[in-house]
Amino acid sequence: MNILEEANRLMELDQVDQAINLLNKSIPSATDDELYWFAEFYLNWGFLMEAESLLQQLLEKYPDETDIKLHLTDIYIEQEQDEQAIELLNSIPSEDESYLQVLVALADLYQAQGLFEVAEQKLLQAKSINPTETIIDLALGELYYSFGDFKRAITAYEKSLQLTDSAIPIHERLAESYANVGEYELALTYYEKITNKHVDVQFKYGLTAYQADRKEIAIQVWEKLIEEDPYYHTAYMQLAKAYEDEEMIEEAYETTLKGLKLDEFNKELYLLAGSLAHKCNLEDESEEHVRQAVNLDMDYKDAVLFLIEILKEKNKPEEIVELLTLVKESSGDDPIYEWELARACNEIESYKDALIHYQAAYNSLQHDSDFLKEYGYFLMEEGRTQEAVNVLTTYIEIEPEDFEVLEYVNRLKEM
Repeated sequence: MNILEEANRLMELDQVDQAINLLNKSIPSATDDELYWFAEFYLNWGFLMEAESLLQQLLEKYPDETDIKLHLTDIYIEQEQDEQAIELLNSIPSEDESYLQVLVALADLYQAQGLFEVAEQKLLQAKSINPTETIIDLALGELYYSFGDFKRAITAYEKSLQLTDSAIPIHERLAESYANVGEYELALTYYEKITNKHVDVQFKYGLTAYQADRKEIAIQVWEKLIEEDPYYHTAYMQLAKAYEDEEMIEEAYETTLKGLKLDEFNKELYLLAGSLAHKCNLEDESEEHVRQAVNLDMDYKDAVLFLIEILKEKNKPEEIVELLTLVKESSGDDPIYEWELARACNEIESYKDALIHYQAAYNSLQHDSDFLKEYGYFLMEEGRTQEAVNVLTTYIEIEPEDFEVLEYVNRLKEM
């Protein structure tokens, strides 16, 4: 023991080599008990290979000694040698007094391998041995939580609430589990019980309050989060949405601008900023923000369509053609883009191009009544009567109660 005390003293003084040399000199003459203590020393200070060597030596002499196997198991788990750990744990008999610990350790290993049913069997077996052991309930909760069975996770976590020194944040787990099954109000009660809320927990707390339609709580939580951690980018988007829902449009817009200063490549935030600027009648700013979103991702359809609507309001069909030509070149075709191109070309009296884009859109939108009606009338204006009749006849099949178009088609057929 004097050797171990001296070795620990040297380690605490950061004299590692001297401590290890002291033990190495003592190992050849050490008793088996001393070798076990030396192995524990190595384990405590993170010298896994040295500890493993001593424990393997002892296991050969004492093949039924559970403590040696459990220590070796810890080493194998630390070294990610799960198969060796499982094999060693399975060699411990069910009548051993540490068997409950063995079952929980096996469950953890099987869970890590994705063998959830096997892990559950081990924990239920442990539960049958000791039905009142709350550590097993907690382990079951973690298992069910890990593969998304939140209802059973809730049941298990509720039973383990009496644990006061758990490393697992049980209140947080219950809050997330209740939120995942749509019980937002219950989830909020558990979020309120969490004393030390990390920023990630605060964000989820706000999100749960938002989903529970408790916007005032969500706003309060996210405002505090941003105050504590201004670089928590995701909170700006959510806070702006909450402000918008509460019709606090100016606050929402200001929040997006603050967020964009820190997260200048966030296309969703640019689009939201554009939408809010539009609501604030800041049309130039709105267009600028949405163009930024499109520049970041030409395939961002929501932003592209919003920008088209802005350009329509400003009566800029030429810019719509320019925009959609660039979008198509970079991100491929979309029938909605073809339709909008057809409309814009029609506006600038480029009827030949308009017809090409209407025809391209028709292949995908031939069941869209709004498109068919518009396309049919365009064809008539272009003097393509028979095509117009065919398209509008298809439209009538979808919208049989549009008597105005029905009468129009009948007149065309008579002609």
